[in-house]
Amino acid sequence: MPESLTSPSLLFTSLFAIALVASLLTKFWLASRQVRHVAQHRNAVPTAFAQAISLEAHQKAADYTVAKARLGMLEMALSTAVLLGWTLLGGLSLVNDALTQALGAGMTQQLALLVAFVVISGVIDLPMSWYQTFVLEERFGFNKTTLKLWVVDMLKGSAIGAVIGLPIAAFILWVMASTGGLWWLWAWLFWMGFNLLLLVIFPTLIAPLFNKFVPLEDEALRARVTSLMQRCGFAAKGLFVMDGSKRSAHANAYFTGFGAAKRVVFYDTLLARLSAGEVDAVLAHELGHFKHKHIVKRIVSMFAMSLVGFGLLGFLAQQSWFYTGLGVQPNLMGANDALALLLFMQALPVFSFFVGPLFAQLSRKHEFEADAYAVQQTSAQDLSSALLKLFEDNASTLTPDPVYVRFYYSHPGASERLARIHRAVAAIA
Repeated sequence: MPESLTSPSLLFTSLFAIALVASLLTKFWLASRQVRHVAQHRNAVPTAFAQAISLEAHQKAADYTVAKARLGMLEMALSTAVLLGWTLLGGLSLVNDALTQALGAGMTQQLALLVAFVVISGVIDLPMSWYQTFVLEERFGFNKTTLKLWVVDMLKGSAIGAVIGLPIAAFILWVMASTGGLWWLWAWLFWMGFNLLLLVIFPTLIAPLFNKFVPLEDEALRARVTSLMQRCGFAAKGLFVMDGSKRSAHANAYFTGFGAAKRVVFYDTLLARLSAGEVDAVLAHELGHFKHKHIVKRIVSMFAMSLVGFGLLGFLAQQSWFYTGLGVQPNLMGANDALALLLFMQALPVFSFFVGPLFAQLSRKHEFEADAYAVQQTSAQDLSSALLKLFEDNASTLTPDPVYVRFYYSHPGASERLARIHRAVAAIA
């Protein structure tokens, strides 16, 4: 057999192409199932929700879900074309060669390659992002942002990305070039340290650049929430209300920060919609995540997976077939560290796609556990009614395709979730 047909480069190209086609076909199949299943159940509210959800709200959720799924199919096709353009069709190699000729081989060229990739990718994504916000979200009454605010958010995000991202990228590239064969271990330690630092500084330094956070002023609700947290053995640095309505009608509540810097944040849209008891129940659900140490478990999992990822990158960065197999000719006289980073980030989602359902299943398990904890601490009726309001307000379909749910959903569907809540109540009784 000719050598060219058995070369590691060709084999890797074939594996990449097979994984890409398989993942794309699976994504389209799942999206088609979701569209078909939701459309088939559009004209009747499920019996379990008939007293709580109107037909109009149910149909809005169905139409919103179908519209998002169809847009998602278009995004899949576009992202696949862009991925092929960067890799097998030679786009990344072309940009790299041009920058090498203009800047020479070195740190400046490598940073320029990372910046060029981010800028070009961002420009390609702009039309879809605009459509998502000002057409799809607007059509269903969720968008509250203006074009000016959208642009300002984009510029702020880009500026923060440059201020934080460029020094980090420069340091990682330096580590790759200067610390020998175990560079990936040192880079991983730095990356983990940075992520832990980000958990601390994000609530007070970064988030306020995009949203306004004010202390919760409702004294009765504040006392009720504080009592719940004390009962659950949880301490937070403050209770805040975020002006989520400035950008969207979607509602939410969350914890942010780490250690002593933890904050409880309520969207103003959530407080406007839920009763005090329902707010209590939603907060108790979030407390359940902490009680079961879900946050710590996810951080530890992130540490472990990123360690494996950095180790794999350390190996692949030394293999010429990794570059040529993805359509890139590595630099012969200079470093290829930036190329390795970009190619790894492009290829990893393709090969890891079919592992996604395992993490989605684990996330749904955590949600069930948090719900069960909330039922123990507050009213199951309040939790159920709050969830139904959030499903309705966020136009979340009550009839998702079961296979689609198992593959993608990080939170259980409404029917399954409420059934588990009822079971948790029965277990307590």
